Amino acid sequence: MQSFVDPQKYKSIFNGFSVTINEDGVRGLAKGWAPTFIGYSMQGLCKFGFYEVFKILYGNMLGEENAYLWRTSLYLAASASAEFFADIALAPMEAAKVRIQTQPGYANTLRQALPKMFAEEGIWAFYKGVAPLWMRQIPYTMMKFACFERTVEALYKYVVPKPRSECTKGEQLVVTFVAGYIAGVFCAIVSHPADSVVSVLNKEKGSSASQVLMRLGFKGVWKGLFARIIMIGTLTALQWFIYDSVKVYFRLPRPPPPEMPESLKKKLGLTE
Repeated sequence: MQSFVDPQKYKSIFNGFSVTINEDGVRGLAKGWAPTFIGYSMQGLCKFGFYEVFKILYGNMLGEENAYLWRTSLYLAASASAEFFADIALAPMEAAKVRIQTQPGYANTLRQALPKMFAEEGIWAFYKGVAPLWMRQIPYTMMKFACFERTVEALYKYVVPKPRSECTKGEQLVVTFVAGYIAGVFCAIVSHPADSVVSVLNKEKGSSASQVLMRLGFKGVWKGLFARIIMIGTLTALQWFIYDSVKVYFRLPRPPPPEMPESLKKKLGLTE
């Protein structure tokens, strides 16, 4: 709302909260909750699920030693592949969410928005934002997973005073949350310009991503970054925390941070 509906009216994140509550009550803050809930549930399912699949697949293709040496590239490739499919699942709900939130009077609920959008533009209404969504989400997810994996590794190596194997489940989950928040801050910064373009593109008919980008300019694409850092930082931390907690609860495999294979240690002369 701050960035694209009426920048003069919604001057800052705190002013935006105040204006929205005064005009629409607390319910105004929950506008668009249904497509957000459904869309990001579907996206999360594909993102985390396919990441695990592609990480194992690409790791096996590289072999144990190369998978360790090139682990950051492995995280980047696996997360990019997963997000490609996740965004196809997200796109229709994201388009509906943006219409509900940024076009006053267009629709108040998902049930109102979907048939109206289909009647106006057909199936294209739901997927015209998928390319800019890839532009936003793929760099975001690459940063999210790679930064998280390497931050966890660094925390156990340099910050946590004992090995992961000696930490309680609760202590491990705290590390997960902290690493998730750090990753989320970087995610927000990397993906914000494309997020700005997607928001305008889904609101307007007949505009292309390049036209919107030129119109917004360098300063325009960074509007609302502070709000996005708070939202994405907290969201990413909670996503990783919940994901890891579910694994703990159901006793699913939770591999420790990668260690150099013994065969590689011998090659590098690190063992006797």
